[in-house]
Amino acid sequence: MYRVIASFIDLKDGEHPYSVGDAFPREGHTVSEERIKELAGNKNKRKMPLIERVMEPAKKPDTATVSEAIPKTAPVAAAPKEKNDRSGSASNAKSKPRKKK
Repeated sequence: MYRVIASFIDLKDGEHPYSVGDAFPREGHTVSEERIKELAGNKNKRKMPLIERVMEPAKKPDTATVSEAIPKTAPVAAAPKEKNDRSGSASNAKSKPRKKK
């Protein structure tokens, strides 16, 4: 797959206009490897690359496959409550408001 990096009119495709960011070739149209090399290089009328190769994103694995691949583990028991250094009580106990001076 290729992406247009400089706007151009494809003279070999019925003067079809391509804008920057468009996919090349357009959907439903095929071009020769020779034509791709011409547009990707500087051996064209504009003397500059007009398209560049785009790496296709890797396909995402099936969700069923992923969930089966993850090992199932036993539930983890709740950790014991820690004591607060100040009051000696559990950490979830409410603290006393400070007195104003």
